[in-house]
Amino acid sequence: MLKVFAFLLFAVCGLAQAEQPLLRDLPLAYVAQASTEVKGKPLVIFLHGYGGDETNLLSFTSLMPDDYNYLAVRAPMNARQEGYQWFTPRRDSAYYDGVTSDLKSSGQLLEQFIEQATRKYQTQPSKVFLVGFSQGAMMSYEVALRHPQLVGGFAALSGHMLSVLKAELKPDPARQKLAIFIGHGTADSLIPVQGASDAEAYLKAQGLKPQYHAYAGLPHGVNETEVKDLAGWLERAVKSAR
Repeated sequence: MLKVFAFLLFAVCGLAQAEQPLLRDLPLAYVAQASTEVKGKPLVIFLHGYGGDETNLLSFTSLMPDDYNYLAVRAPMNARQEGYQWFTPRRDSAYYDGVTSDLKSSGQLLEQFIEQATRKYQTQPSKVFLVGFSQGAMMSYEVALRHPQLVGGFAALSGHMLSVLKAELKPDPARQKLAIFIGHGTADSLIPVQGASDAEAYLKAQGLKPQYHAYAGLPHGVNETEVKDLAGWLERAVKSAR
């Protein structure tokens, strides 16, 4: 059985990382495996899930290109028990949804973070990619689809599009250039895989071309195969952005 890289049940942290300094010079706290000295490097921004923190997804970089810049962001709100959240889950919803005011405020902070990080790390929006897990995937949909001018694309892992986004999204030709990766385990009992396939269908109906992967038997997490698929997608997306 393939090693599970980030088996994140909402209130469980991911793999431990070597301690990195927490940076606070941008609108959201973050850790960086990055350099500001070289212009034009691809910039990957990781967004963790509910109850996690900025260290959770950095393990992915061991299977990803070593000449990219990587930032991992801490969500702005404390989760109920431990860790952090992008928004408060709505307990009255059978479909995993969130408090709209939280979603909006976190979305605004993330937009500002992306804009300022793009300037700090001296790259262009077409080379900026969001990679989100669970709640982080939902934030990737939220920000990239509402503000496609900020990024070259996004990856949504074990997440779905929130209902408020589907209700409010208006046609925008700028979305057509987005590179999109959707990955989800078929055995996910927290956020069922149907949400990912529904997002794929929705985006295709809007004229977009998401790359969809369903991972047989995988629960709410990410395995080595998915990270390798993600890395390949990123490399292709970066080449097309040049």
